[in-house]
Amino acid sequence: MIYITQGILSFIAAMAFGVVFNAPKKSLFYCGIGGMTGWIVYMCVNQLNQDQVGASFAGAFTVAFVSHIMSKKFKMPMIIFSVAGIIPLVPGGTAYNAMRHVVEKDYATALEFGSQALLISGAIAMGLVFAEIITQLWVKAFLRLKTKP
Repeated sequence: MIYITQGILSFIAAMAFGVVFNAPKKSLFYCGIGGMTGWIVYMCVNQLNQDQVGASFAGAFTVAFVSHIMSKKFKMPMIIFSVAGIIPLVPGGTAYNAMRHVVEKDYATALEFGSQALLISGAIAMGLVFAEIITQLWVKAFLRLKTKP
């Protein structure tokens, strides 16, 4: 039941950010699908190994891969789907807690939360980049096989 609830909420969040970023109306549903799939992958991986950084990487990789597929299918830029879809994975709560502890002068805890937010953000960036590289390699390999006599 928690997966369904979290999936619906992440779908709404990604779709809402698609509206904020002025994505075309016909792509909003698919922006939500991208965000929902990334979040569900994140939840599954996080539940398996209790590692938010690895789970964020897996979720971002999934969002980028799904965004690439949708961009090809609908002939739209990939960034329309990936920016809105990545929003549920952003560690906003962790960054907020880091700043809250800085204000409270609890620097050790602030450093812990800040480093966690930095690691998660880096994992998201790496997931997006790796998915793009792998899809480009697959496309090139497919084209080579297609043109070979």
